[in-house]
Amino acid sequence: MKEEDYSRIKLKVGIEIHQQLDTNKLFCECPSTLRQDNPNFKVKRKLRAVSGEEGTKDIAAEYEHFRERNFVYEGYNDTTCLVELDEEPPHEINKEALKIAIQLALMLNCGINPVIQVMRKTVVDGSNTSGFQRTLLLAEKGFLEIDGEKIGIQSICLEEDACKKISENEKEVTYRLDRLGIPLVEIATDPDITNPEQAKKVSLRIGEILRACNVKRGLGTIRQDVNMSIQGKERTEIKGVQEPDLIIKTIQTEIERQKALLELKKPIGNEVRKANIDGSTTFLRPLPGKARMYPETDIPLIIIEKKFLEEIKNNLPRIRLKEDTLNELSQEMNKELAKAIIIDGKLDLFEKLVKIYGRNELIAKMLSIWPKEISSHEKIVAGYIENVFDQKTIERILKTLNEKKIEESDIKKIMGKIAKGSSIERALVVEKIDSGDLEKDIKQIIKEKPGLGINAYMGLIMQKHKGKVNALEIVEIIKKNIG
Repeated sequence: MKEEDYSRIKLKVGIEIHQQLDTNKLFCECPSTLRQDNPNFKVKRKLRAVSGEEGTKDIAAEYEHFRERNFVYEGYNDTTCLVELDEEPPHEINKEALKIAIQLALMLNCGINPVIQVMRKTVVDGSNTSGFQRTLLLAEKGFLEIDGEKIGIQSICLEEDACKKISENEKEVTYRLDRLGIPLVEIATDPDITNPEQAKKVSLRIGEILRACNVKRGLGTIRQDVNMSIQGKERTEIKGVQEPDLIIKTIQTEIERQKALLELKKPIGNEVRKANIDGSTTFLRPLPGKARMYPETDIPLIIIEKKFLEEIKNNLPRIRLKEDTLNELSQEMNKELAKAIIIDGKLDLFEKLVKIYGRNELIAKMLSIWPKEISSHEKIVAGYIENVFDQKTIERILKTLNEKKIEESDIKKIMGKIAKGSSIERALVVEKIDSGDLEKDIKQIIKEKPGLGINAYMGLIMQKHKGKVNALEIVEIIKKNIG
């Protein structure tokens, strides 16, 4: 469609981005570590819809309530506490998470609310043990500029992430408590976006701002929703529009779906839909109403002190534009590796490690390429992989490499062992063939297959010993014996 066509159908689009922060949990001291190992305990619950403070029940909550499902919660003795189980009141708010959320709000030109009331948002799909999500409206009325045009930032909220769904059938859903309570910042734009391409640009720009702050990286740490309407009708919320390119396709496909409904004189909007990878959407539930919100009585009002706010204002992180950074990095290494580092939000760690250890391309692969390949090949949850290969682990491997105790060619295999549960100490022990035995093998191969080139002999030796030999040592021995 052309720009004038979007104007003619009165397209309005807003974006919501939910980003996990890289801190401990929001209302307790538990670490925000996603787990892959078997849980230590299970708890079974059933949740019910109740009236909000105005005496009405939320329509989305009632919809879930009538499904009469049981919810099973899996947890760990060492990283789950009674707050996540809703058996203990919430603790004081995580100050570090609050600071990061305020940073983001200021970078998006928002006004910070000086006094904040934590609210309970009714959730009865089982993803919160309490039946509600704690959320606080931190800032409002901001903006960002895209191609000289201002796009309003409606609100910035700080809230708890929900449980991670493990399995589901008609009568029972199993959740994991490791994700519940991780601080999550929600950035909602005004419906000022007027075409799909602009929606993509807004998403990318907010992503650049997020990556400047201490947020979690990788798959599952950020979720993106699109709100849209045409012809002044009610809005439709589309959940899980993750990829920037999918934003364009999803909006275009949803426009056609809504136009078809209008032609048939059927109602549109007032519903939540799920984004599919082909750009289509699937109905999930009715759009929640205001009845789902009521005050959190276990947490006192949060006062944003002037000194605290001024300190944050004076130390805002620098935003690095993707295009400038990509051009800079591409002069030093493969462009695709550079792009992966930037998209994954690994740039700061990459630069820190390169400054200490050198080896640009190797470090880029260790941070952004091999973890994804290991996750896919071994069928290990991406969030768990992100936690396993933290800065400490990567540095330990690089230090061992610099000490010449392992080869660069060993590293991906070492990372694979660590991902599958091996300790770093055990994974770093790489079996090597004795130099004398290696020379005997090479002499025997040269005798059996005379006249081959160095690369051919290299291939035969490497194939036979599979990672147990030093490539440089092989070359030296071959040269000595075929000269």
